Amino acid sequence: MKIYPVILSGGSGSRLWPLSRAALPKQLLPLISEHTMLQETVLRVADWDEAAAPLIVCGNDHRFLVAEQLRQIDITPTAILLEAEGRNTAPAVAAAANYLLARDPDALMLVLPADHLILDPDAFHTAVLRAANALGTNALATFGIVPSSAETGYGYIRRGEGIDASGRVFKVEKFVEKPDLATAEGFIADERYSWNSGMFLFRADTYLAELERLQPEMAACSKAAVNEAYGDLSFCRLNEAAYAACPAKSIDFAVMEHTQQAIVIPVDIGWSDVGSWSALSDMQDGNAEENVLQGDVYTDNVQNSLIRAESRFVAVIGLDNVVVVETKDAVLIVNKDQVQRVKNVVDFLKQKKRSEHLNHTRVYRPWGSYEPIDAGDRFQVKRITVDPGEKLSLQMHHHRAEHWVVVTGTARITCGETVKLLTENESIYIPIGMTHRLENPGKMPLHLIEVQSGAYLGEDDIVRFDDVYQRA
Repeated sequence: MKIYPVILSGGSGSRLWPLSRAALPKQLLPLISEHTMLQETVLRVADWDEAAAPLIVCGNDHRFLVAEQLRQIDITPTAILLEAEGRNTAPAVAAAANYLLARDPDALMLVLPADHLILDPDAFHTAVLRAANALGTNALATFGIVPSSAETGYGYIRRGEGIDASGRVFKVEKFVEKPDLATAEGFIADERYSWNSGMFLFRADTYLAELERLQPEMAACSKAAVNEAYGDLSFCRLNEAAYAACPAKSIDFAVMEHTQQAIVIPVDIGWSDVGSWSALSDMQDGNAEENVLQGDVYTDNVQNSLIRAESRFVAVIGLDNVVVVETKDAVLIVNKDQVQRVKNVVDFLKQKKRSEHLNHTRVYRPWGSYEPIDAGDRFQVKRITVDPGEKLSLQMHHHRAEHWVVVTGTARITCGETVKLLTENESIYIPIGMTHRLENPGKMPLHLIEVQSGAYLGEDDIVRFDDVYQRA
């Protein structure tokens, strides 16, 4: 038996703003440990004897971050499939199924969101093996979480009759959408109900057969997207037009709620979808005052709170049951009972055409990152970090000149027909319209200060002539 972990790494994670942004969503952040949520998900199954290398499905904008995070934990994936646009989970799983089926006609898929937390991975492994043994040839298994409270933010699964001697695998009687509080309390009193975890195990061909029966348009479009996919560096790009034609539906709504082949394995594995700041707080050990603190934080008469400082000293006095999250460009203060309203802030930022929901002050690029330091009329200053061995595109600007000052490391600079090396405290001037390139030939990160001056300083004033990352 070979199980292929299929990791769904889409979504923007707006409920964990301001730490999570569209360019750096929660699955790419280290929220619980030194590893990101994506890395935790991959490592959770990496040492299983029956597990193949993971297959990742992610958005185009996150491809280099995903690849780098896998490299950091020494994982070579089966593939990284790129969505030009998100179409929800059913098409993403269908694309993964078509990709795997072309390579292994007996492929067994373990579908996992990249941003979930499981505190008891051994119990999860046992549950996966139990599900695999119960699949037969045509079952679609899901994992129901034994509920610990009357949650209104989760869907529920009501189990039916047992299907094996273990008494731990059941037919699915019905799926229930997110209930109100009174209904949820009734579910908690009935042991037949579990939270819907959004994790699944099934054969690739079984899923595709049910998809073709229930969602024929989606089945055809997802198959075409894989058949017409093409390579881009180490990535596999799903055909853009075919994938965009897929109806945007969740796997629950498209398949699981309508199939007669669904089974459920209730599990108690220390699971959370980390869907809010209060959920994140609940999954971590607090101090004597039941506060979860991270960063440079001072508290006085504070209880039951999560306080996270990313860049500055944060002092909190005389508050109870709050979340305080500080980043370089934003601060969130919210009562734990109101954390679901954080998405309203993101909606406001979008409406006002601001950028705090899109990027942090540090913007990541495939070659490294840059961070604004200062800006004014006709100038801006940035700190640029280029990773070892990486290089920016060969480019020019129509409206701005640039001064580069090396702080640490060694830079190889192309300026017109001239190529030269710069080291610490050396600088160079790049005139408007001059073709240029910045590279780090060394084994340590290159840090430099860039001063831009000109009539227009937008990031779209870039004409690329050659780019190793094949960006437009």
